[in-house]
Amino acid sequence: MIDDTTGQEPGARPLRSSFDRYLQDKGKGRGGEGGNYRRNAARELDRFAEWAAGERGDEDWTGITPEDVDRDPIFADLNERVFREYARHLSGDRGLKQNTVQTYYAYISAWCGWCVNEGYLEAHYAQRASATAPLPDDDGRKPGDQQAWTPEQRHALTRHVDEQAREAIEAYTTLPGDVDSLDKQRARYVALKAARDRALVVVLAYTAVRVGELLRDSDDPRRRGVRWEDISLEDGSMDVYRKKQQWDAASLPDPVISPLRSYQKLMDPPTDRWPVFPTFDQRSLANVVREELTDRGEHAEAIQERRDAYTRDLLLALEEDIRPASITTDGARSILRRLTDTAGIEIAHPKHEYLAPHGGRRGMGEVLVRAFGYTVAARYLDNSEEMVRERYSHIEAGELGDVATEALDEIDPVSGIGDDS
Repeated sequence: MIDDTTGQEPGARPLRSSFDRYLQDKGKGRGGEGGNYRRNAARELDRFAEWAAGERGDEDWTGITPEDVDRDPIFADLNERVFREYARHLSGDRGLKQNTVQTYYAYISAWCGWCVNEGYLEAHYAQRASATAPLPDDDGRKPGDQQAWTPEQRHALTRHVDEQAREAIEAYTTLPGDVDSLDKQRARYVALKAARDRALVVVLAYTAVRVGELLRDSDDPRRRGVRWEDISLEDGSMDVYRKKQQWDAASLPDPVISPLRSYQKLMDPPTDRWPVFPTFDQRSLANVVREELTDRGEHAEAIQERRDAYTRDLLLALEEDIRPASITTDGARSILRRLTDTAGIEIAHPKHEYLAPHGGRRGMGEVLVRAFGYTVAARYLDNSEEMVRERYSHIEAGELGDVATEALDEIDPVSGIGDDS
């Protein structure tokens, strides 16, 4: 694929050629020129580019370009081995604390993910297990990647997707009877996408199901994504393939039921074996439709005519029961990046500039621990009570602090200390 603006293959472009656009996307204010995240990310990207060019690191380090070429590093030079070496480079800097290493690497990883979405890279190499292996373990402080959605963030996001879905569904269902067929298809597609996004957000926000249990993992055929046959809206339950390598029922609380029921009615899946969260990627759907119709004996010209009659291949797939794949966990992250941005939610986090899927689970864990204690939370989160106590130890510490304050108020009042008002 040739870049229309440069006439170059994406892999032939210098790494630095992407920096301004990335920083503009991540910046705040007019033109994306402001914000702490942008400033910090710019600093780390410069350091990474210098290291990739051989200008940082050991005296024996010559950079990531082949020895027989004289040019700046390009995207074709990147692979998971490069990011593994950079993780090792950061970890070898004795002046950096463990969490600082994690944070610095996170800036580069976020840029790598953006490059995948923009078409510069084929895969998110920076998040591969082999790439992150040299990074140090957490030093006992709050991990940089342990985001938890706050009640305010949860409310803002769910309200945003609910408004989008309601508007799109109303626009579709109130179309006049004589509307053009293609216009009706376009409205239905927009409504389906908005309803899917709403259903995905509320499931992540309120069920505390791990995103890897909900969606497809291309490396594990057992994780093919939740299907409609796995969901019982009447019982308020959903069967998922758990982290412990077995199927189990997860609870669907009331805030999840209505969005799922509305979405199911709108989609009207041909069979219960359809994924609840199918991919909307046009390229993937086009390939599935062509392959399935070819297998059914249709010729290429007839297939193209069939496709031309629909504004989107998803609608043809629904009509002909051509089952698409579920979205992947990476797909969910892309959706949440988009929704966090369109909802205008400000994120102050060293690693995630959006409301990440695991943050919904951790945010729900916070709610459950505070409301019902560690035992109930552990059952809902499908974790051991010991692990839940460890991950939410800050809650117990705060509660013990309140107990200590109450004890001091009764026995040895000290409330006036430090009151400078």
